[in-house]
Amino acid sequence: MEWTAKLNNRIIHCRRCPRLVAYCRDVARKKKREFREEHYWGRPVPSLGLANARLLVIGLAPAAHGGNRTGRVFTGDSSGRWLFRALHRAGFANQPTWQRRDDGLVLTDCYITAVIHCAPPGNKPLPEEIQRCNGYLAEELRRLTGVRVVLALGRIAFENYLKTLKAGGAPLPKPLPKFSHDSLHVLGAGLPVLIASYHPSRQNTNTGKLTEAMFDAVFARARQLLGDAPR
Repeated sequence: MEWTAKLNNRIIHCRRCPRLVAYCRDVARKKKREFREEHYWGRPVPSLGLANARLLVIGLAPAAHGGNRTGRVFTGDSSGRWLFRALHRAGFANQPTWQRRDDGLVLTDCYITAVIHCAPPGNKPLPEEIQRCNGYLAEELRRLTGVRVVLALGRIAFENYLKTLKAGGAPLPKPLPKFSHDSLHVLGAGLPVLIASYHPSRQNTNTGKLTEAMFDAVFARARQLLGDAPR
């Protein structure tokens, strides 16, 4: 069994955060009216992608009625619609589909993970919950040896990635880079290039803070850094 499958199995069965475990189960039991006929996943949501990927995308957390419902990261919610369309246009996914775990989506040269793997109430995980889940990200960063570009979706993902590198002993620049949309950071010492983007949440997309053109430009930059043609 590949290490990604073993890690995802541990993630799925993780019960480190009682508040999040209870919330995910409660949402799965009560359901949203439009999804009342569906079976909810209601557990930690595993990462998605290839062990030899050169692009690593880091999000915040599964949505209560998105990943927590479908069992696949960024699937079944508006953020996923934006993300998978952008990945498809940039050649990192075979299709822009985002509705179901069994819809045939295949990532190309890309791996998607999150700061935490359980849906948090109000989309706001507690600091201690982020810390408890951080071991999974730290392991992924150690094992994803082919990654050349890291794309952090949102300030929390950006800062948590840097903190995880620092805790692992990486010689990061001082002061640490600051988050700003479409900023590029060469961290040095053989580390991947870091790109920051606003998260494609409704808070950003519905207000125009993040447009599709802006989001596409971020992935175009990642594609350019890796080479124009999909691997």
